[in-house]
Amino acid sequence: MERIADVPESLAQPADPAQANDYDNFAEAYSADTENNLLNAYIARPAIMALAGDVAGRRILDAGCGSGPLSAALRDRGAVVTGIDASAGMVALARRRLGDDAALHVVDLSDRLPFADGAFDDVVASLVLHYLEDWGPTLAELRRVLRPGGRLIASVNHPFVDYAIQDPRPDYFATTSCTAEWTFNGQSFPMSFWRRPLHAMTDAFTTAGFRLAVISEPQPDPAARELFPDDFPVLSKKVGFLFFVVEVPPSAAGSDD
Repeated sequence: MERIADVPESLAQPADPAQANDYDNFAEAYSADTENNLLNAYIARPAIMALAGDVAGRRILDAGCGSGPLSAALRDRGAVVTGIDASAGMVALARRRLGDDAALHVVDLSDRLPFADGAFDDVVASLVLHYLEDWGPTLAELRRVLRPGGRLIASVNHPFVDYAIQDPRPDYFATTSCTAEWTFNGQSFPMSFWRRPLHAMTDAFTTAGFRLAVISEPQPDPAARELFPDDFPVLSKKVGFLFFVVEVPPSAAGSDD
């Protein structure tokens, strides 16, 4: 699930870990807001697509697909895409975008995934893992549904950003909850996230059996320079998101099939 365009107005005190992030309450407004904005359309999605490379014919799971913009981009490049999201409202919007025959499912990433072992060549998880306190069970499931040699391409809120703007600043080395107020049509919605240090992220990937291939801190797509003349220079000099490519080791026989 992607993140709203603007830096949160209030991302300060620790959040209630039990708080529900209910995208169903603002699915339509959120989808419209993030469709063509700077952070989502010109940083987050292009970076995922660049890291994915040539996806023609590849079976890809879009984990946290939201209203489906990334699924659509992958499908346009020839991928065979399955999308899952915990929000039924978002899945309905994705189906409107992708068609009634699209493989879309309402699935919580905290649960066991309804797919066979090795069902996918790649998993993309765009700005979704930071909603989870414990990455362990989810990463284990994502690894299970990837074939040997498969890739998980993931992005999260950059840990330094969430650390720097909290007041008072938390222990950097701790996994801490925080909250942001997202506003649509004059109504505020509190959203909870989990910030963790970089080493905790890489440790979680390796503990789940992945091997680290890429860590990236992408800048905005140059195409956004003229569209966002005020924000582009600022975001070109600031970190916002952190991207990973982690791989399932090939089988012992050396086959990626």
